[in-house]
Amino acid sequence: MEKKLNNPCTAMFAIPKKTKVITTDINIAKEKLIKNGVIAIPTETVYGLAGNALNEEAVKKIFDLKERPLHNPLIVHIKSTDELSKVALDIPPLAKKLATHFWPGSLTLVLKKHSKIPNIVTSGHDTVAVRVPNHPLTLALLNQLDFPLAAPSANPFGCVSPTTSKHVQDYFNNDIEVILDGGSCEKGIESTIIGFENDQPVLYRFGALSIEELEKVVGPIRLNTLENKNPKAPGMLSKHYAPKTPIYLTNNVQELIKSFKGKRIGLLVFRTKIIKPEIVHQEVLAANGNLHEAAAKLYQSIHFLDRLELDVIIAEKFPNESLGITINDRLERASKSK
Repeated sequence: MEKKLNNPCTAMFAIPKKTKVITTDINIAKEKLIKNGVIAIPTETVYGLAGNALNEEAVKKIFDLKERPLHNPLIVHIKSTDELSKVALDIPPLAKKLATHFWPGSLTLVLKKHSKIPNIVTSGHDTVAVRVPNHPLTLALLNQLDFPLAAPSANPFGCVSPTTSKHVQDYFNNDIEVILDGGSCEKGIESTIIGFENDQPVLYRFGALSIEELEKVVGPIRLNTLENKNPKAPGMLSKHYAPKTPIYLTNNVQELIKSFKGKRIGLLVFRTKIIKPEIVHQEVLAANGNLHEAAAKLYQSIHFLDRLELDVIIAEKFPNESLGITINDRLERASKSK
């Protein structure tokens, strides 16, 4: 195994990459997983780094590959809602209602864990994060397995999540022997995470399902989205999802451009292109104003900008509604203050 660089998010720019197998054959993926190996899988949200959720050896490999702190729990992926009782206990009625309505899909539920789930998966918590992914290849794979998959995003810890097999390959060199290639991720941003306190829903992470969509099904949802020392769910750390290029989030892109005179600047904007000579390249996420389209393109655009050897990326703050809240959440966690 080649030595990793100090900043794992820069690794894809410095080391030639060659994953052993990139395939659409679920049998190759299945064989690797049965042997307690770790592979990359596609979901509708982002690519995941997957291993047998019931095997501590496989789960430890995931943490090691990502260089992820052990206090940050993983999401367990199951094949259907019928499997939920095999990984979780004492499931609240509103959790069942959400699962029935949104699975397969971009919703993760944090529930009391079944004793068969190893503590390493849940970072010692008595709860487990679980979802049914909505990608045909991964669902077909799960249906060939007699165990669920633990699968955080397939990137080094803290870096931008991958939405294509190429992103995964660029990050991990030969450290992953199999990438199951499912094309570009449809949603392009992580799942929304809901927990339960006194059987009432609590949002732990904004994601590809907006809180408005969820509240139409279960009513008001309380927010609890930032916890640094001992997170109850993935994605709750204050700094996360960051490219190697410094990124700044602002309500006034044109004004912030003035602060970087003489620098190579990239822009990430919502609808309207900005014409300035200082701008090397800019990504317009949704000229039509569609926030779902913008969310789907967010990480892909950041990956692209991060390859241009820019001095800085300036990101425009999005409308604070629907998936604009999710996009702002990811940009805030990735950004530096100015």
